[in-house]
Amino acid sequence: MSRPVLSTHVLDTSTGTPAAGVYVELHKKFGSSWTLWHNTATSTDGRVVFPFTNDTMAEGTYKLLFKVGDYYKTLEKETLYPYVEITFNTKEGQHYHIPLLLSPYGYSTYRGS
Repeated sequence: MSRPVLSTHVLDTSTGTPAAGVYVELHKKFGSSWTLWHNTATSTDGRVVFPFTNDTMAEGTYKLLFKVGDYYKTLEKETLYPYVEITFNTKEGQHYHIPLLLSPYGYSTYRGS
């Protein structure tokens, strides 16, 4: 099985568990505007593997929009961030894993493997 072109993993550091059910949108930049390419929610283990191949996900600028406020609302917790947006550039033939480490009052990200 070949490696996915794009994946993400959301971990809730306030609970030490995967963040299941976080709604995620993937947008691609065309000129000065953004186009929605895909939307889904994280699995029970906090992951999303996007259904793209090197042929269907061209080099460019993308963003992942995580609906964090809705996630914390289901947990009956307050959060400072209604959304977390991660913008990144891609090159052809590479794999991108974009994790999100999340808490109600902070977050971080990095390029994973």
